[in-house]
Amino acid sequence: MNAPFDPILETGAPEQAQARTPEARLISLSYLVLRGLTAAFAVATGFVQTFVFARVLDPERFAVFIVTAAVAYSLWIADLGLAKIAFVNLRVPHLAATRDGRAAREAGAVVVFYILLGLGASLVCFAAVLARTGAPHDAFDLALFLCFVALNLPWSALRSISLAVDLFVFFERLELLRRVLSVAALLAMLAGLPLTLFVAGMNVLWAVLLVAAIGVLGRRGALALHVRYFPRELHAFLAANWPAIRRSATGALSELFVVTFPYYVVPIAFGLGAGPIILDTVFKIFRGACVIFAAVCDLAIPGQTRAYNAGDARRLVLTTLIAVGLCAIPALCASALLIFGGEELYRFLLRTAASVPPQVTPIVVVLLLAGIFQIVAEALLQYTGYFRSLAWNGVILVAMMVVATIVAFAMKLGLVGFLACYATAYALGAAFVTTAAILGPFRAAAAAPGEKPTLAGLVKALRTARPQAA
Repeated sequence: MNAPFDPILETGAPEQAQARTPEARLISLSYLVLRGLTAAFAVATGFVQTFVFARVLDPERFAVFIVTAAVAYSLWIADLGLAKIAFVNLRVPHLAATRDGRAAREAGAVVVFYILLGLGASLVCFAAVLARTGAPHDAFDLALFLCFVALNLPWSALRSISLAVDLFVFFERLELLRRVLSVAALLAMLAGLPLTLFVAGMNVLWAVLLVAAIGVLGRRGALALHVRYFPRELHAFLAANWPAIRRSATGALSELFVVTFPYYVVPIAFGLGAGPIILDTVFKIFRGACVIFAAVCDLAIPGQTRAYNAGDARRLVLTTLIAVGLCAIPALCASALLIFGGEELYRFLLRTAASVPPQVTPIVVVLLLAGIFQIVAEALLQYTGYFRSLAWNGVILVAMMVVATIVAFAMKLGLVGFLACYATAYALGAAFVTTAAILGPFRAAAAAPGEKPTLAGLVKALRTARPQAA
C-alpha cells in the first residue's frame, strides 16, 4: 500500500529519546493478570447478555435493544480519536518525570464532554421513544440502556489516561469490579430481577466508578476537572491539536463505521427478528475476541511507547510480536470451538430466538484471525501518534466495505453472503494496516536522529541490536 506515512513530529508523537531503553519488563505481569481477567469478563458479559436477553425478551424486542445498543455505540462518532491524542500529550511529560497541567485540564474536558454526550443522547432517546410509542416505561428502559452502553465512551477515555501515567493496575481493578457486577446483575434477571432495575442499577454503578477513577487520576495530576470551564478547555484542546485531530478523526470514524454499519444495514434489508440477532451473535464473538486483543495491546503499550521514544526498534518489534502471539492463543481456541462445536454454542446462546446457518462459522474464523493483525497494528499506530496513516487506512477500509455491501446486495447473496463480503474487506484492511505499522513506527524507531527511516535501516537495526533482558 502506498499511503503516505507521517513524519514523527507532525503526528504529535514524541521525539525519540537519545537514551537507551530502560531495562524493564516488556509486559507487566500484574497488569497481565488483571487485564486478562477484565477482558475475559468483558467477553463473558456480551455472551451472558445475549443468553439472558434471548430468554427474557421476545425476538422483536430483543432486536430493538440490539439496535439501541448500536445507536449508543454510534456516539463514538464524537470520539474523533481525542482520547488517543490526550494519551500522547500526557505520556511525554510522564516519561520525563514531569507534569503538564494544561494537558491534564484538556484531558478532563474531553472526559466531561463524553459524559454529557451520553447523558444527552439518553434524554433524546427517551423523548423519541415516548413520542413514537406513548409508553413511558419502555422509553425509560431504552433510555437507561442506551446510557448504560454510551458511558463506555468516557470510560474508554479514562483507560487511555490511566495508561499514559502508568495507573493501569488501579484502573483494571475498577474494571474488574464493574464486569463482575454486570455479569451478576444480568444473571439475576433470570431469577426475576426486572429489566428496569437492571439498567438503573448499572447506571448507578457507572456513576460510582467514574467518580472513583476521576478522583484518583486527578490526584496523580493526569486529569483536572473544571466543569464550569470545560467548554473553554475543550476548545483549547481542539485548537492546539487540530491537525492531529483531523487525521485521528478520519481513522476513528472509519473504525466506528466498520463496527456499526451492519447493525443498520441488516435490519433494513432483512427486518427485525432473526437477521439482527444472528448478526449480533456473530459480532459478539468477533468483537468479544477484539476486546481480548485490545487488552493484550494495552499490556504492550507501556513497553512499546518506551521503546519507540528511545529509538529501540528491536524491543519495539519484540514487544509487538509478543502481543500478536498472545492474541493468537484465544483466537485459535475460539476458532477450534466454533469449528467443532459452533452449532451447539449458537443453540445454547439463542435457544429459539434465531438459528445461525453453519456457513457463518468459517466467516467468523476469518474475522478472528484478521482481527489479530488489525487490532495490534491499529493500537501501535494510535499510541505512537501515526494518525495520518490510520486515516488513510480507514478511508480505504470504508471504501472496501461499501463496495462489498453493494456487491452482496446487487448479487442477492443474502445475510450469509453479506457477512462473507464483510469479512473479505476486513481481512484486506488488516493487511493494509499491518503494512502501515511496519513502514511507520517500526521503520522510524530504527532510524538514527536526523536520518530518513528506511526498511533497510529497520532490518539492519534488528540484526545488530544487542539482546536485552526481558
